[in-house]
Order: sequence, then structure tokens, then C-alpha cells
Amino acid sequence: MRHTARTPRRIAATASAALAVALTATACGGSTTPASGGELSGKTVTVAGVWTGSEQKNFKKVLDAFTEKTGAKTVFVPSGDNVSTFVGSKIEGGNAPDVVMVPQVGVLQQFAKEGWLTPLSDTAAKSATDGVAPVWKEYGTVDGDYYGLYFKAAHKSTVWYSPDAFAQAGVSEPATYEELLETGRTLADSGRPAFAIAGEDGWTLTDWFENIYLSQAGPEKYDQLARHELKWTDESVVTALTTLGEVFKDKQLVAGGAQGALRTDFPASVEQVFGPEPKAGMVYEGDFVGGVAKDEFGRKPGEDAKFFPFPPVAGGKAPVVSGGDAAVVLKEGKNAEAGMKLLEFLATPEAAEIWAGAGGFLSPNKNVSLDAYADDTTRKTAESLVAAGDAVRFDMSDQAPAAFGGTKGAGEWKLLQDFLRDPSDPKATAAKLEAAAAKAYGN
Repeated sequence: MRHTARTPRRIAATASAALAVALTATACGGSTTPASGGELSGKTVTVAGVWTGSEQKNFKKVLDAFTEKTGAKTVFVPSGDNVSTFVGSKIEGGNAPDVVMVPQVGVLQQFAKEGWLTPLSDTAAKSATDGVAPVWKEYGTVDGDYYGLYFKAAHKSTVWYSPDAFAQAGVSEPATYEELLETGRTLADSGRPAFAIAGEDGWTLTDWFENIYLSQAGPEKYDQLARHELKWTDESVVTALTTLGEVFKDKQLVAGGAQGALRTDFPASVEQVFGPEPKAGMVYEGDFVGGVAKDEFGRKPGEDAKFFPFPPVAGGKAPVVSGGDAAVVLKEGKNAEAGMKLLEFLATPEAAEIWAGAGGFLSPNKNVSLDAYADDTTRKTAESLVAAGDAVRFDMSDQAPAAFGGTKGAGEWKLLQDFLRDPSDPKATAAKLEAAAAKAYGN
């Protein structure tokens, strides 16, 4: 069984949790007192997911609303990062959860092919289809059956910056990739290197590559490369690596140079921009950067932590790369029917608006009111995600077999770390990426 990748969104979301105490017993606790006489009174729905800390706490507010509505009790079980291993062992032990929040397309496809999933009910499928762009339905569909309801999304095309650093250097938000590098060099001249890059976490480097590739090569080639229908030796990949190499090889652009970046993990990269002793002006990553800047360093998104969209590269369109968690119902769950009722609830704007109000959440559902979001910055990010419609592309490494796109010290993560260390030969890096991909995809 394949191990799932440790995705960026989850590392980010658990950054604060890791600094705090380990999960307490209450983390797996049940919901509020059920409504008496609800249609699901006496039923308990068990939900497994990767969420810990504030993400788990806020999701439980959604589950509590379901309890009040239907009378069903809910229990949330933390799955840890290896969702496929966790679910496989639960099914083998005859103790399968009813609902799983799956953070990767590749894992959802694996579950469907194992025959573990129940397709969405007509009610859930209709609500979801009405609310989300067709591309989200595609990511939740396997061999023509619609299994995965995308409830929570991440916007991974945001460049976060310190307004103080920009003011000091006399620069404004860049509109193109070329301007981004110019802005970075001006920042460096004023005494602060451009980017904090979390090179110790290979996934951040895949996100850099994916944004450049999507903008430069376009969505069709992005899809082909994600499915390995296009080889990594293709000219479009070499071009994107060359573009990425311009950042990696420039000491003005990378805080601490390549060696410093390779010793920097994701939380530390946010600290380098928003912490008490800033070492860089910008950090590229997803919308979740704002949450870490706020929770860990007391920054206020939209005021002393701002972002601009990842700019278009070489005349292409501005990229919108996303991640997300899909709710699925397991056939083996003891209360799978009640589990499907939960998915019908999660498909409604009402469910998403509960978490949107609590913060740290984006919904791909266009029917969710933008007013539900707690601050303007999140509102702007949510609007951008929904407005991208079918142009949104799911994180490429999350679509790949984990051996290639999600394993520490192997595959794409390691090869892009090697490229950060020495970006002098994009063609050779592309050849190594192709060899690793061919092995992992088996084609």
C-alpha cells in the first residue's frame, strides 16, 4: 500500500500544533448533545482526517452543526499523515470509519480502485455539482463514478510579503514574474534578501515548479505531465526548470543562499519574513502562510502580512494551483448511510460558512457567501480561487504516486533539492526527474 505524501497544507496547518502539546484525549471526542428525535438519532458517524490543532477544532464546529440538525453523534479520529495506511489497517481490523477526509487525488483514486468507496448520493452529487467548478468534480471522480466531495481547499499561488520591507525598498507588488525578480533584487539592495525558501521541505520546491510550469506551459501540458503522459525531459519542463534556476542561483534572491535554504523548513521560512528578526522580504507558499504569520508571530493578514497572486510567467496566464480535502464514504463503515447524510450536509454552503467564519479555511463552492469569511485577506483569496473556475489545477505532486511526488529524500522532492543546491544543468535534472517518474508511474 502506498504511503500518502505529507502535504504542504497539512504541515502548515500543524506547524502550530507541533509546537504545542501532543493531541490530548479530547482530540477524538464526540460531538455536542444530539438533537432529540432527529432523523439520525442513535447513530454515530465516525470521521477520519489529518486535521489537528485549530483545523480539527474548527471542523468539529461543522460536525456539531450536523449533530444539531440530524441527531447523529459524530466522532473525529485523527488519521496521521499516512491516510491510506491508516484506512487500510482500519478496514482490515473491521473498524473502518464511515467518512474519510482525503487530502490527495492519488489516494482517492487508490481507494476507489480498491473498491472501498460508495459513490455520492444524488443529493450530495447535485449540491456539489451546483456549487463547484467542473474541475473539482473531475478530481473527485474515478472511472465515471463521483466519490469525492471537495469540502476544503488551499490556494497555493500566493506570494506573502512584509509591507515594511517593501516600503523600505520603495517597491510595490509586481505584476509579472520578471518584475518579481526585479523587486527581489531591489529588496536585497535595501538590505533584505528577496525570498525565504523552505528547501529542507522538498514539497515547497515542487510548488515553485508547479506555478511556473502551469503559467509557462499552460493547463493542458500541466495535466499531461501530472498523468505522466508527457515526459519530464520535454522541452517545456527544461524551460520551467531554467526559469526556476534563475531564482535558485541568485544569492540576492535566496535568503542564506542555497545552503541556508536547504536548512530551512516551512515554519522557519515564514519566521524569516514575519518573525522578530526578519531575514527576507517575501515567502512564496499557500494561503496558509497568513495563518502561521498570525498564530505564531502575531501578524495581522492584510495589514502587516500581505500577499499578491503568483505572477504570470513569460506572457502566460497567472497560475492558480490548489490543494484540497475530499470527503468520501467508506462501504465498510458501520454507519455508512448516516455518513452519506454528513456528506450531503458538507455539500451545502451552510456547512462551509461555519468554518469560514472560524478562519483558516477556503471553500471551492461558489455558493458560499464571501461575507462568511472572517477577514478581507481570506475573502480575497477565496474569491480568486472560485473565480479561477476550471483554470484551477490541483497540486501536481499530490496527483503523482507518492514514491515520486511525496516522499522525503526521494523522487521529485530530492531532485529539486539537488537542483536548488546546483541549478546549472536543467536538462540533466529533467532527465533524472523522468527516470524517477517512469519508475513510480510504471509507464
